[in-house]
Amino acid sequence: MLLFTDQLNQQIHLPGIPKRIISIVPSQTELLFYLGLDEEIVGITKFCIHPTDKFKSVEKIGGTKQLDIEKIKVLKPDLIIANKEENERSQVEELMNLFPVWISDISNLDEAKDMIERVGELVGKGDEARLLSNQISEQFNLITLRPPNLRTVYFIWRKPYMVAGVNTFIDNMLQHCGLINAFEQDRYPEIDVIRLIESNPDVILLSSEPYPFKEKHIVELKALVPNAIIKLVDGEMFSWYGSRLLFAPTYFERLLIELKSV
Repeated sequence: MLLFTDQLNQQIHLPGIPKRIISIVPSQTELLFYLGLDEEIVGITKFCIHPTDKFKSVEKIGGTKQLDIEKIKVLKPDLIIANKEENERSQVEELMNLFPVWISDISNLDEAKDMIERVGELVGKGDEARLLSNQISEQFNLITLRPPNLRTVYFIWRKPYMVAGVNTFIDNMLQHCGLINAFEQDRYPEIDVIRLIESNPDVILLSSEPYPFKEKHIVELKALVPNAIIKLVDGEMFSWYGSRLLFAPTYFERLLIELKSV
């Protein structure tokens, strides 16, 4: 019997290397495929869209917060990989009574790399996971451009407006870019127009997820804060904490060049 500890310091026991894995977190699903677990992954959510070819062929078990528990039971996984923030606690606790569930809890790059390495050990891909973690570190060390003192608002939702506050993975990515979060509230505060104007942002970033901001929303916000630089950004680069982190630093560097040139 193998003993593992997740990022909530909960222990799970596995009889051996898992052969039937369900992932209910998109970025961790992509990580598992990156580690070569094509045959072992038997279930994913409808939001686990990467890699595209795998998304089409693997059984879907609902959404990250609306899991189809009965379908999961039919698949009989010997491991489920979840996340504290992205999944509903009540559903995860129900699954924990049925199957081994390993839960991640990630708010910064170091915790993301820790997750990658722990999941690697969990699924028998420890060497591959440590190599990936080291490569991610190397890529982030290459970010050299730091636009000075740009107060930044990162939008994740509209109607109501919601932004990424502190103690979030997105905030940590902003820090790695050298950008200053204009909102110091915890997690994902809801804001109104007055609070947006009072935050006096230099930069507004409109994420592609979970709300799909478009060009028309740039116009909408430009009318409120005409002096701010407003850009659409790839939300996956700021909020996916698996193997996609390999590509985030190059994306950030391009974004910072654009901000510097405005």
